[in-house]
Amino acid sequence: MRLIGMLDSPYVRRVAISAKCLGVPLEHESVSVFRHFEQFQHINPVVKAPTLVLDDGNVLMDSTLIIDYLEALAAPGKSLMPADLGQRVRSLRLIGLALAACEKSVQIYYERNLRPTEIQHAPWVERVEGQLAAAYGMLEQELEKQPLGTDGNLDQAGITVAVAWSFTNLVVPDQVQGKAFPLISAFTAYAEGLEAFVSTPME
Repeated sequence: MRLIGMLDSPYVRRVAISAKCLGVPLEHESVSVFRHFEQFQHINPVVKAPTLVLDDGNVLMDSTLIIDYLEALAAPGKSLMPADLGQRVRSLRLIGLALAACEKSVQIYYERNLRPTEIQHAPWVERVEGQLAAAYGMLEQELEKQPLGTDGNLDQAGITVAVAWSFTNLVVPDQVQGKAFPLISAFTAYAEGLEAFVSTPME
């Protein structure tokens, strides 16, 4: 199977790391939705990263849906999601907050880098910045109640939180201060030192 997209996308990176943790082999192709638009369009006319091209030619998109498929391919009993319903709800909450932070980081980055300054809408940017701060604030509170594991066994919540925090610090570092989010920052530093992350660097 072929994973299409750049690893500086948090969505592509979380799929690549998840596949490694699940033991599902993927061939990664660094194709940019911006610099290689026509090449990407030939693979997936929607030009959405990540795109997963299956062995039979079927094309999947959206990181969460792709990861759901990878979970189905993993060895029996191997999963990045907890079986316990209460812990599963918590994981889904952490994943949702982290993905929201990714989305808001992308919106701020695009506004700053793709939209001409004279037509940027300050009230909208302020609202998105507030949403980003709220997502990480709520994540920090969740980790205060129950820290993410640091025993070497990554789960989907841990992967997504760490990928999101690294991405935000890459594209809009002024929006997050590690001192304000010490638990997220510390966990991400731990996760980025693990083999699955080290071997899947942001491009």
